[in-house]
Amino acid sequence: MNTNPIPFLDLVTPHVTLEKELTEVFTSVLRKASFIGGSYVENLEKEFAAFCDTKYAVALNSGTDAVRFALMAAGIKQGDTVVTVPNTFIATTEAISQAGAHIDFVDVDENTSSMSPQKLAEYFTQKCDFKNGVLVSKKTNSPVTALVPVHLYGQCADMDPIMELAAKYNLKVIEDACQAHGAQYFSKRQNKWLAAGSIGIAAAFSFYPGKNLGAMGEGGAVTTNDESIAKYVKMLRDHGQAKKYFHDIEGYNGRLDSMQCGFLSVKLKHLPAWNEQRRAHAAYYAKLLKEIPLVKYPVEPSWSKAVFHLYVIHVKNRDQLQQHLNDQKIATGLHYPLPLHLQNAYKHLGYKKGDFPVTEKLADELLSLPMFPELTDGQQKVILDEIKKR
Repeated sequence: MNTNPIPFLDLVTPHVTLEKELTEVFTSVLRKASFIGGSYVENLEKEFAAFCDTKYAVALNSGTDAVRFALMAAGIKQGDTVVTVPNTFIATTEAISQAGAHIDFVDVDENTSSMSPQKLAEYFTQKCDFKNGVLVSKKTNSPVTALVPVHLYGQCADMDPIMELAAKYNLKVIEDACQAHGAQYFSKRQNKWLAAGSIGIAAAFSFYPGKNLGAMGEGGAVTTNDESIAKYVKMLRDHGQAKKYFHDIEGYNGRLDSMQCGFLSVKLKHLPAWNEQRRAHAAYYAKLLKEIPLVKYPVEPSWSKAVFHLYVIHVKNRDQLQQHLNDQKIATGLHYPLPLHLQNAYKHLGYKKGDFPVTEKLADELLSLPMFPELTDGQQKVILDEIKKR
């Protein structure tokens, strides 16, 4: 019996460690009363753009708004169709709907759990028509204008073939990088490593507290190399104004407050080291899991440098294993137990069980193990010893 509880995520230790710096940010904002906008916001945007190897980053109040605003700024309009995967958090598809577009899905690759380039190619040839030179979804009967590949669990989707298909069909690519702060992808097309968030026309990040780079509250950002997109996102987040009280468009209240930006700047300095700790933990998990043939552990292809926001294994007896670990005071998670195409919220889309078999198989087998920088080898060994018992 494990007597020392092992948490799924430790949000206390890093904040205690950085308490002095974080308190200094709080005190500075409090004394200046610079709660909205200002230097903390501008600094974070510059720092995060540099981290993602992009020209621009725009701080926002959530990752959901980041996906939505990125789509809108890229020109996605009412009635368009945007293609993504059913194996993701609903924020991805909420943002598509809220941008006025129709959702269409393609299945994922079983090894990476992210968008399958093969299935995407089949979607274009089997589920779309060309009408007057425009790619039209047979399901939605509307033009397909964009793709949203999701960099799931801290690993990039296989972007080279996705970008090639997008170029072939004249589609815009918005990366959902909400779980991939610092992940890298080796592009054979460009013969270099590319940062998540720098590959498509724009990308969305979340700073939800549990992310690799998490705020002390909600937060998000759009990254892009396109100045017009950055400017449009800035207007969208601030009621459509580029100048106070002069509104070029109707916008939203999507700003990220200066205190959260200050906190994120403090934490961003530590993110590379934290990500390397996650990678080390993932390598140790893989070493131990090799001894358990019935468990499938995450695959990191040669083109990927993952940052392991989550460490997701797949096992046939998932529910029994999760209950056993819970009984041993080992916390776990499910990401995600019911695919989006089978959610009540999307009954109107008309999908049914069996439409995306890989996603459905993964949903039945996935189990997220504890993963955070402060996780110890001893804790990991306890976890694996308990898995072996099942």
